[in-house]
Amino acid sequence: MLEHIKGLPPELAVLFLAALPIFELRGAIPLGIIYYELPFWKTLILAIFGNILPVPFLLILLRPLSILTSRWRITRSIFELLYKIARKKGVSVSRLKLLGLYLFVALPVPGTGAWMGSLVAEVFNIPFLPAFLSISLGVITAGFVVAFVSKLGIIAVVVFFVILFAISYFLSRE
Repeated sequence: MLEHIKGLPPELAVLFLAALPIFELRGAIPLGIIYYELPFWKTLILAIFGNILPVPFLLILLRPLSILTSRWRITRSIFELLYKIARKKGVSVSRLKLLGLYLFVALPVPGTGAWMGSLVAEVFNIPFLPAFLSISLGVITAGFVVAFVSKLGIIAVVVFFVILFAISYFLSRE
């Protein structure tokens, strides 16, 4: 992975990685702080901006895209699977609404974040502006958590994410 982004300036690599699903802040901030040794605040700002960047597009385009592509079995199946995952992961959002969406994005456990938060907002029909604000505040909170852990070094990051994976695993079994 790092070989593919080595040609980019470190700042763009952090911004780009933060904008991608799965990696988001969890990948971009340790990359910036630990691998590239970028300043804490610079990394945090770039990662937060990069992670929030796709959110308005996701909130606006998810439904029309799912409707438009529903005539093809493979894309319909992909959206059905994504919506099923979002419904299952977003149980707290259905009960707590905007606070639930904020907490869902703010806790940097696997399967949460801006991308899944946008999908959950779509599934539970949360209007654009409240969803965008909740997701953005969640991204900022998660960014600070991941940045402070990253500042402690690679071992702290590994331990932190192992613990988060374990928590996520046990919570998903209930």
